[in-house]
Amino acid sequence: MPRFNLKEIVYEWRVRAGFLCLILVVLLARPVLASFLAGTGICCLGLLIRTWAAGHLKKEKELTVSGPYHYTRNPLYLGNFVIGTSVVIASRSWWILGLFIVYFLLFYPLVIKKEEEKMKALFPNEFEEYRKKVSLLFPSLRHPAYPRKNRFSLKLYRKNREWRALIGGFIFWLILLFKMIIIL
Repeated sequence: MPRFNLKEIVYEWRVRAGFLCLILVVLLARPVLASFLAGTGICCLGLLIRTWAAGHLKKEKELTVSGPYHYTRNPLYLGNFVIGTSVVIASRSWWILGLFIVYFLLFYPLVIKKEEEKMKALFPNEFEEYRKKVSLLFPSLRHPAYPRKNRFSLKLYRKNREWRALIGGFIFWLILLFKMIIIL
């Protein structure tokens, strides 16, 4: 008989649930020009964080401690948080703020925990030291003692398929722009 594993289910459904949330966002959003412009600007910051992280990440090959990983153990999720905040700002909806908070609190703690367990298994000694020196999500003002050994790599960026986030973001903002024009 298969075992019920909530962490696995949450991990598997996080992307699908995100798409469902985006559909709700489009339906509930009430953007105006100022909120739309502020949201797109903040979204660009989130996408830049994700781009920077993807250009350093060597999934399961080595513990990445360069680039934004020098400041936070989860820069991709930090980028998602910034992008989610941008969507809330652009949408001007308390419902969307609530949806964002519920989504983030439901999925991210479990996903981060699962991925940290994976890193502990892959890099037991290195990860424990890294975990002690670098903050979980939001960058710390304390500067960790890791040498900057790797530079941003466009090849890694492509390999990690981060371009999909750019395309998805572009499509979302076009849809929101279209909705804003219709509302005006």
